[in-house]
Amino acid sequence: MSKTEYKSTNQLMRHLRDNGIDISGKLQKQQLINTGYFHGYKGYRFFGESYNKIPFVSYKEINATIQYDTKLKSLLYGKMMFIETAFKNIALNTIMEEIGSSSIYDMYDKVVSSYKNSEELSEDIKKKLQANKLNLQGSIQNSIAAAYRRDNPKITHFYNTVNYNEVPIWAVFEILTMGDFGHLLSCLTKDMRKKISRRIGINLSCDTNCTLVYKYVYALKDLRNAIAHNDVVYDTRFRKMDPSRPMKQCLILEMGLPYINFKTIGDYIILVCYCLKLLKVTKTEIKLFVREFEKITKEYEKMVNAEVTSVTIHSDLNLRMEILKKTI
Repeated sequence: MSKTEYKSTNQLMRHLRDNGIDISGKLQKQQLINTGYFHGYKGYRFFGESYNKIPFVSYKEINATIQYDTKLKSLLYGKMMFIETAFKNIALNTIMEEIGSSSIYDMYDKVVSSYKNSEELSEDIKKKLQANKLNLQGSIQNSIAAAYRRDNPKITHFYNTVNYNEVPIWAVFEILTMGDFGHLLSCLTKDMRKKISRRIGINLSCDTNCTLVYKYVYALKDLRNAIAHNDVVYDTRFRKMDPSRPMKQCLILEMGLPYINFKTIGDYIILVCYCLKLLKVTKTEIKLFVREFEKITKEYEKMVNAEVTSVTIHSDLNLRMEILKKTI
């Protein structure tokens, strides 16, 4: 198929048949129109990496895979919003309690790592921390400016009212993306990160340098963005970071699992469950979430051939979910 050649839907169906994909009829034609040849078939014909082609033999299997991914995103969306909001509020309250104010400048001075408050003796490390602080200040100011340009009332209120001249921390937290939130956490002093981690409930025995609080946020950020932008989720191609040893060790210890590598969607389900557990969500609700994940996965497995599931569903997923439910 030429890079510049246009093909009608009927021609695309013929092209798929020529490439070993059984597709015909008005229903499958409409499914192809709705999901798109490029977003649908092109986006789902491989698992994780473009070289890892999935042995589809029918469009029914392709559509089932797209629907499975869609159901996963729907299942995860609400949990991701809840976790993001809760983590932000816990961090916000802990920071304001520590500095005794809601001033963003007090936060910069008292709990953000810098040249002056670094525990490190190395001159190079102190300079790096100071650079990180300046970058943080710049990124937050850019976020405020962007929110003001968009006429976001959470920000315009403080600039368009005579009695205000500073945006408080709590308003800044309202406009931070999850990635920006993770960056802010990474710039805090180790002592501040430790206090936030303890408030959340993270097991610090696995976290000597108190990095888990922002590294888990970064991991969840990749998943959240994939959901928000309707990217493929079920094969974890959204993952942009390699998990650190503490990230894996904490989940192994806390959730009773033999291993964690963040290479399968099951590992992200486990991370979400761990966060929900930390946030005191009831066992009943968390188990319901896991069972719904199992249900839509089993429904998907029934709709595709065994050669497809050998690629798309990890062989020990069921065992790991059983361990997870017992640990919750």
